[in-house]
Amino acid sequence: MSSLRVPPVSPVRKVLGRRLLSAVALGVVLALTVLAVPDSEVASTEATLVKTESATGVDVGAETIWILAVGSDARPGEDMTRTRGDALQLVGLNTRTGAATSIGIPRDSWVSIPGVGSNRVNAALYYGGPKLLGETVGDLVGVHPDYVFVTRFPFFEDMIDDIGGITVANPRAFSDENLKDDGFKAGRIKLNGYDAMAFSRIRKTLPDGDFGRSANQQRVLEGIQAAVAEKQDKPGFMAEGVLTVMKHMHTDVPPAELYRLAQAVADVDPAKITGCVVQGGIGQVGAASVVLPDTAAAKRYGDDARKDATIKRC
Repeated sequence: MSSLRVPPVSPVRKVLGRRLLSAVALGVVLALTVLAVPDSEVASTEATLVKTESATGVDVGAETIWILAVGSDARPGEDMTRTRGDALQLVGLNTRTGAATSIGIPRDSWVSIPGVGSNRVNAALYYGGPKLLGETVGDLVGVHPDYVFVTRFPFFEDMIDDIGGITVANPRAFSDENLKDDGFKAGRIKLNGYDAMAFSRIRKTLPDGDFGRSANQQRVLEGIQAAVAEKQDKPGFMAEGVLTVMKHMHTDVPPAELYRLAQAVADVDPAKITGCVVQGGIGQVGAASVVLPDTAAAKRYGDDARKDATIKRC
């Protein structure tokens, strides 16, 4: 096998699938974006919400809304919508039942990118922006997102600090000499914005590598969801948040639709959240180590959750 040109990436992590019983990735991030403290000063280049070609809007018929959440690995000065995608979660929200699900995609999964050829899935953002990444992930899972949400990590840190930090249940102590030398102890711990970012990104010292990191990201998102839930009933909170996000986020989605999307997130029933991460093995393409995703499992997750945003088993 030979590869196309790939934007520089870090070495592939050991892959281990796991059941995700906590919060839904984009649902929580979008909830923060739309419902965050209205006075939060975040640069408009820190987040982008793009409507895909197939989207009909939250208010038009579709019972389940699909959104692809992307953490951009852009450096300062880089266009975050044309660089590598980092954390990738395809999220479904059922507007009738309150169910929600998340399908995690390993960032180095070797897939077919329309118009490009075979490459790492996160390279689709580099080659064609959010819509091409959404199409690529949609082809893998069999469910194409209605929206793609891209954000930088500093924006994520600001949001955590704006809501006063979060609490997570950490199953094991770990540290990282670069991101968190003093580490995180096991048990319930309080995280500020920086610590939440570090907790979400550390993977080299985890025994299950990239998927251990993915599990920690879900723990952080569960903490975010709990923190946001405390504020969502405050009078005017959602409406003011939508106005704020229109100032600070680049989007082609009108305010009324943003409000309805935020309401779909707020209506999620914590008892009806499910999720899976696409498993895979380690492979070699030229000199590059990549993840070879279990495409049959990816399609099964999509088929299971397409209509009702519920995955019955991983």
